[in-house]
Amino acid sequence: MRVRVVGAILATAVLVAVAVGFALLSGAARPDTPATPFTASPTAPPGTGLPVGPGVLVRSTADGPEHGRLVVAGRGRRDVLALACVRAYAAGGTGVCLREEVDAPGSYETVLFDRRLRQTWSSPFAGVPSRARVSASGRMVSWTVFVQGDSYNDAGAFSTRSGILDTRTGDVAGTLETFAVTRDGRPYEAADVNFWGVTFAADDNRFYATMSTGGRTYLVEGDFAARRVRTLRQNVECPSLSPDGTRLAFKKPQPDGTWRPAVLELATMSEIPLAETRAVDDQPAWLDDRTVMYGVTRDARHSDVWAVPADGGGHARLLVPDAESPAPLG
Repeated sequence: MRVRVVGAILATAVLVAVAVGFALLSGAARPDTPATPFTASPTAPPGTGLPVGPGVLVRSTADGPEHGRLVVAGRGRRDVLALACVRAYAAGGTGVCLREEVDAPGSYETVLFDRRLRQTWSSPFAGVPSRARVSASGRMVSWTVFVQGDSYNDAGAFSTRSGILDTRTGDVAGTLETFAVTRDGRPYEAADVNFWGVTFAADDNRFYATMSTGGRTYLVEGDFAARRVRTLRQNVECPSLSPDGTRLAFKKPQPDGTWRPAVLELATMSEIPLAETRAVDDQPAWLDDRTVMYGVTRDARHSDVWAVPADGGGHARLLVPDAESPAPLG
C-alpha cells in the first residue's frame, strides 16, 4: 500500500487570524510566520505592492537580477517586485509563491502574501514546485509539486501532490489523494492516483483538477468540504475556469506527447482548439472572459507569456516577454 504522511497544524497569529501548517511526505510542519514585509529591491520601493488596477503578474525569466522575481506588467510598464518565486499566482488580495527556502537551498516552501507583499503564512514541502492557484475571492489557495519515491513508480519517476488551503477557516488538505474518488459513476480506489492543476469555482468550495490513474488522465470536479472528486471526461489537463464560470481553458494532449491549448464548454463538453500551434506545457490563465494566456518556453531558462482569443479565432500574440506563470490583476 502506498504510504502517505500528511501533517497539519494550527497556530494563532499575533492579534489577527488563524494560520495553518502542513507537511507532505517527510517534510515537517512549522508555525506560521508573522506578517512582515519582504525586503525591497531598488526596483520595488518600500510599500510597493500589487496594484489594484489592470495588469498581469508574472515570474520574470529575463537575465540579470530580475530573473525569478515577480513582475507586474501592464500599460507599457514592467514593475519588478521584491519577491522571487518558482511558481506564483494572485487574486482577491491573496498571493501564493512557491519558492526555494532562503536558509535551505534545494528545499522549497509555500508562502502566502497580501497586496502589500507582506508574508502572511508559510510552510515547507517535500518536492519541486509545479503549479499554483488562488480563487477569485482570494480565500482558497492550491499548490502542486513534483515528488519522487512512490512505490508504484519506476526508479527515478516523478509523481505529483496537490493540496488546498482555506485561508478563512484554516482547513487544509495536504494532498487531494485522501479525497474519495468516483470514476465513471462508481467509487474508485487505486495506489497510483495523482492530482495536479487545481482551479476554483466562485463558491470557494467546488474546484476542477486533473487526475491520473492507470495511464489515463481525467478532468475531475471536486467538493472541498465533502472531500470528494468525480471524473467528468478524459484528456483535459491543467484546467483553468473562466471568469464567467462557463468554460475551462486547458492543455490538450497531442499524439506526439506534447500539449496544445484548448477551451472546454462545460454545458456541452465540446472542445474549442485555440489558435496556437506550438507546444504549450502550462496551466493556462484567463486574462479576461475573451482571452486565454499561457507561458511558452524559448529555451531551458527563458519563456514568454502569450495570449490568444478563447473562441478559437484570431492568432496568438506576445503579451509579456521574458515571463511565465501569469495571473491577471484587477
